[in-house]
Amino acid sequence: MSEFENEYTWGKAVVSNSTDKFHADFDKAIDEVQKELGKKYPLIINGKEVYSDDCFIASSPSDTRIAVAEFPKASADDTQNAISCAKNAFEKWSNITYQKRAEIFRDCANIFSSRKFFLAAIMTFENGKNRIESMGDMDETIDFMRFYALQLEKNDGFCKHTFHPNPHEKTQTIMKPYGVWGIIAPFNFPSAIAIGMTTAALITGNTTVLKPASDTPLSSFQFAKILYPKLPEGAINFVTGSGSIVGKALIESPDVDGIAFTGSREVGMKGFQEFTKSTSKPFISEMGGKNPVIVTKYADLEKASDGVLNAAFGFGGQKCSACSRVYVQNEVADQFISKLVEKTKNLKIGMPWKMDVFLGPVINKEAKSKFENAVNMAKKDGEILTGGSVLTSPEFENGYFVEPTIVTNLPEEHKLVKEELFLPFLCIQKYDKFDDAIQLANQTEYGLTAGIFSNDKKQLDEFFSKIQAGVVYTNRFASATTAALVSSQPFVGWKNSGSTGKGAGGENYLQQFMRSQTQTRCD
Repeated sequence: MSEFENEYTWGKAVVSNSTDKFHADFDKAIDEVQKELGKKYPLIINGKEVYSDDCFIASSPSDTRIAVAEFPKASADDTQNAISCAKNAFEKWSNITYQKRAEIFRDCANIFSSRKFFLAAIMTFENGKNRIESMGDMDETIDFMRFYALQLEKNDGFCKHTFHPNPHEKTQTIMKPYGVWGIIAPFNFPSAIAIGMTTAALITGNTTVLKPASDTPLSSFQFAKILYPKLPEGAINFVTGSGSIVGKALIESPDVDGIAFTGSREVGMKGFQEFTKSTSKPFISEMGGKNPVIVTKYADLEKASDGVLNAAFGFGGQKCSACSRVYVQNEVADQFISKLVEKTKNLKIGMPWKMDVFLGPVINKEAKSKFENAVNMAKKDGEILTGGSVLTSPEFENGYFVEPTIVTNLPEEHKLVKEELFLPFLCIQKYDKFDDAIQLANQTEYGLTAGIFSNDKKQLDEFFSKIQAGVVYTNRFASATTAALVSSQPFVGWKNSGSTGKGAGGENYLQQFMRSQTQTRCD
């Protein structure tokens, strides 16, 4: 049984002073991916690749003239067929030993590791992540597969002998899979989240139907294509199409025993209510955040401005962990804001596959329209300190590029301060006393991530004691609220940010995909 080590590609490149090689490898991968763009791909149902003439095109948000891939528009019948095949495969797959299941996913992780530059390069075209963000997504994917394999082995397949005072009764508890799981994945981590959820369901003995986001189907297809030949027919099914058809069929089917979902609170809560309306079934959901950072008068303002910048504007704020609210103490507010605005204005915006680009596009036309609406509200009710424009120069005119935007002087109950936007859009609010900052940070329906910058240990202890969020950081200048690592920082949401209180990439995550049975053998 091997120990776990994070893939951590960019971090290792920095430490070993090999970033030039990283970019050379990425350049080569970009060339390879460009030769593959625009190809037609199938559904995968019951171990067979199913092509269709009724397809949709997933275009690059950086340049919509670039067709990344073409995938079938699956029907409700296609989805139900996939569910039925998964149900039929359950007995065979669940009876395979946990050691073999762990081996399969460790092998898959190794394949991904050997191809990670190619897979990361796909993502730069598919959803607009820059090189480092895309590689981080791939690293997390690999980490999930290896970490969950290790957890399965460390826990002996989640079978544990228990003590009974009667020597004639031999007892044990064993965790067993539920059956068929529907996996409904988001666009923002089209590899890590889609594959992490699917791996957790499969490695514990369940079978799956994976529905990727329609904006980003290609990344998780790479996983399904590698994995399905290694499993019994029907154990993994890959079905593309709209949420109103494929997602609806998964949630409404009585043959689906569990759902793993990542997306908005609105869609997640609606899905949960529908899925469990007539029976109790597991619905594991991560549903976003409105994540605060507190900057106190004892903060290192260089670190604070760096941390907020990266957390707010990395991948255009399109992370459920992104910082979207800052509470800065009055004494240092002007200095902090000045530093942050200056750094924001200097961010490099461009085609995300290029080496020096920090910020690419938002994901689609709807996101661009949402940005324009938010800017209009900010102009009316607050003050825009920087940004606020859609970029329309020749370089950007065929994509969805917007400026990273900072707003202040909004009422605390304003929609922009309270609602998740999923945009490069940051609200800065000022406060007087530290207790006020904690209270304001907690005044949200969400509780995913939070950060603080202070060199006062008492304040840091109080922050950890009182903040209502699942993943919290102090003085993290690399990113104040984002970039949790598998194993080290399990990713868990409180309140309306999550449904179970158990974090992906943590030691308690896999058990959610199983149910316990107590067994007694009598002499």
